[in-house]
Amino acid sequence: MAYSLRLKAFHTVAGPNPCPSPTIVHMDSVTLDGQPLTLVEIEAVSLHACKVTIAPPAQTRMAASRAAIEQILAAGQTVYGVNTGFGKLSDVSVPPDKLAQLQTNLVRSHAGGVGQPLSEAESRAMLLLRANVLAKGFSGSRPALVGLLVAMLNAGVHPVIPEKGSVGASGDLAPLAHLALVVIGEGEAFYCGERMAGGEAVRRAGLAQLQLAAKEGLALLNGTQAMTAVGALAVARARRVVRLADVAGAMSLDALMGTPAAFDKRIHEARPHAGQIASAAHLIELLEGSEIRESHREHCSRVQDAYCLRCMPQVHGAVRGVLAHVTGVLETEAGSATDNPLVFPEPTADEPNRGAVLSGGNFHGAPLAYAFDYAALALTDLAGITERRIDRLLNPDINEGLPAFLSPDPGLSSGFMIAQIVAAALINECQVLSHPSSTGSIPTDGGKEDHVSMGMTGALKLRQIVEHAERVVAIELMCAAQALEFRRPLKSSPQLERVHEAVRAVVPRLEQDRVLAPDIEAMAAAVRAGAFDAACDGGDKRG
Repeated sequence: MAYSLRLKAFHTVAGPNPCPSPTIVHMDSVTLDGQPLTLVEIEAVSLHACKVTIAPPAQTRMAASRAAIEQILAAGQTVYGVNTGFGKLSDVSVPPDKLAQLQTNLVRSHAGGVGQPLSEAESRAMLLLRANVLAKGFSGSRPALVGLLVAMLNAGVHPVIPEKGSVGASGDLAPLAHLALVVIGEGEAFYCGERMAGGEAVRRAGLAQLQLAAKEGLALLNGTQAMTAVGALAVARARRVVRLADVAGAMSLDALMGTPAAFDKRIHEARPHAGQIASAAHLIELLEGSEIRESHREHCSRVQDAYCLRCMPQVHGAVRGVLAHVTGVLETEAGSATDNPLVFPEPTADEPNRGAVLSGGNFHGAPLAYAFDYAALALTDLAGITERRIDRLLNPDINEGLPAFLSPDPGLSSGFMIAQIVAAALINECQVLSHPSSTGSIPTDGGKEDHVSMGMTGALKLRQIVEHAERVVAIELMCAAQALEFRRPLKSSPQLERVHEAVRAVVPRLEQDRVLAPDIEAMAAAVRAGAFDAACDGGDKRG
């Protein structure tokens, strides 16, 4: 069975169009080989139950890596995480007969996460990412361990993972420990819509839990897969939001009798940022053929529109550029070995008889933490310029003759007055949330881990900001659709009229005051689900 996704991969570098339009992607399965995963692949598995397989070369690499660990044990060598304590306790040697207990103890002791559980999609993304990292063959874990993670994904066994408790070094210890609990038949999991004991979920799915071998508990816990999972799904949503901001902004500009002159490609080629050029071209395409524009082209006395209309390519385009960069960071991380120590089984000139086990710091989440803070700032500003357009649509002093607050009966009815207030409240929260977490290191583990990334905090904040931005863009779509109706019988462009129809398929016209909360949430859910993508397929095809 093929899974159809209305998604398309973002460019990982700024090319001709760092935010192409969604398209149909058919994906029967995703094969793990330890290489980078695209956000489309992560979404396909996390949101659409795409099946996962393991590439045969990955099986071979994992077996070689595991053989290196067994060789170390047979030789009686002392290696961190294999036969020693962890963190501050790394100087404590553990006897051979206690190595399995050591790994189990590590998982249990680090499962101290608190707060609401991650969504099942985020839990699935964590399973996928952790399996892919182990499949690189640098972790010393048995192929059977990765096989169980993949089997859990395919069977729908989703560990219950509290969202708080990670400082982002040595990776996402607490969240990954809760994932690992289910591997050993403990903890909790969601299965078939029910929350239950982890061992029971594994049993019902027809799977068998594992007894962890030396190094495997550490291989499961060291890494950035919680922050990568949450951040990747949030950024995938953000990519849709920034493109819909063009759409909503074009509708607002047309309803406000604005001009697309500021989107002329000559202006943007003179300042050739890829995102800016793409956004300007998208706006031109969206507005092409508008009867409203033609009605005031010759006699319009306005020289320039307000910044929230005129500078959409510069602001929206800059956000596209930020998300293109952050996507590249996430996709690189999805195929990176992030645990410690790493096992390099191939002999070298210095070690002709065996490979090397090297301790390092690939678990540190700094690259992701910085990227999430960057994206948070950009999405907050995108929501801010969107709110300014909402205000221009509603404010009778500046809305070009539209009824006050787009009410059919201003005074008796308040129209969309509260919608702008809600947007302002959401943006203020985004402004608070966009304060960087990556600068907030607090030493942990008795000073051994004396500089941490706080990347998981950044991912969780970004997720909230994206959710608020979805609502703000949804509010603009609602208001712009209502405003266009006050310009009848003139119509907007064919493409924007399709968007108008898509809005009306979700919420009806505001004829008299009603409770707006359900409308806002329904529109935000439609934005999140890609309900407006098909209406916009005619534009933004470059790249």
